[in-house]
Amino acid sequence: MAAFETRQDVMFQHCDPAGIVFYPRYVEMINAVVEQWFARGLEVPFAELVMVRRKGVPTARLEVDFRAPSRLGDVLVLSLSVTRIGKSSVTFTVEAHCEDQLRLTSCVTLVHVDAVELKSEPWPDDLRARIELFTLQASL
Repeated sequence: MAAFETRQDVMFQHCDPAGIVFYPRYVEMINAVVEQWFARGLEVPFAELVMVRRKGVPTARLEVDFRAPSRLGDVLVLSLSVTRIGKSSVTFTVEAHCEDQLRLTSCVTLVHVDAVELKSEPWPDDLRARIELFTLQASL
């Protein structure tokens, strides 16, 4: 399967006084991509994951490389591709492009946890199967 993709308009709320995206706003955009991926790609919205299943997916690792500035009015295409799925974790990349220019790359690891005990747990079969659909095929 192709990467999960979503679009993000760069809005005034994302920018510093120079009119470029303030770096912590990119982290918020990455988090929004994850939440959208769970809802639309994995078909388990965070409301179900947290409120019904009583699970969570806290970030265990986050690396971000800022490649080029994004400006107010730009439209970013953010793509998420799984690079590794472990027993209770998942690692993926998120890239942001504006037209043909790479603006940001990131590597994120989430851990599936019991939301009450805050202890890691194996991925349930339904989520694991859906996550595997977004795994990069480069290792084949």
